[in-house]
Amino acid sequence: MPLTKAQKTKQIQDAAVELKKSRTLVFVDFTGTSVEGLRKLRADLRAEGATMKVVKKRLLKIALKEAGIDFDPLQFAAQVGTVFSAGDVPGVAGAVYRFSKALARAQGKELLTVLGAYDTKERAFLDANAVIAIGKLPSRDVLLAQVVGGLSAPLRVLLYVLSGRREKLAAAQ
Repeated sequence: MPLTKAQKTKQIQDAAVELKKSRTLVFVDFTGTSVEGLRKLRADLRAEGATMKVVKKRLLKIALKEAGIDFDPLQFAAQVGTVFSAGDVPGVAGAVYRFSKALARAQGKELLTVLGAYDTKERAFLDANAVIAIGKLPSRDVLLAQVVGGLSAPLRVLLYVLSGRREKLAAAQ
C-alpha cells in the first residue's frame, strides 16, 4: 500500500532526527530475513546503542540531503535497512556481522547482507568488504587483553628461567 504524503514527511523527519544523533550509518540488505530475525537484530543493536529503521531509499536520500550528508542510497539495488548509531563503526559493524553469521548458520544461507557504512563525522563511505573486515575484529577489550598478554609473556619466561636457575643452584649446594 503506497504511503501518503503525510507518512512520507513523517518518515523523512524521523530519519533526520536519527541522523542528527548518529555518527555511523550501516546499510544492510534484509531480503529474505524473517520478521523474527529482524526483531532479534534490532534487540542486538539496542544492546550496542544502535537502532535499525527501514526507510524507503528515495526518502532516505532526502533526509540525508537535509542533514548535509552527500550520499546516495539509491546506488543499492536491494532493499535497504539503515542502522543508526551514535557510536563508531567497529561496534556496530561487529554486531551486524555477528548477527548475519549466526543467521546464516541457522538458516544455511546468507540472508542479511552488509552493503556498506557511512561515517558522518569523517564524511567517508566504507564499502561492504571494509565493514565486514572491521566486524570480524575482536572487541576492544579482547584486543587490549591480547596486547597485555603479548607484553607480559617475555617477562614470565624470564622469571621462569631465573627461578629454574635459582633452584638448580640451591640443589647443587
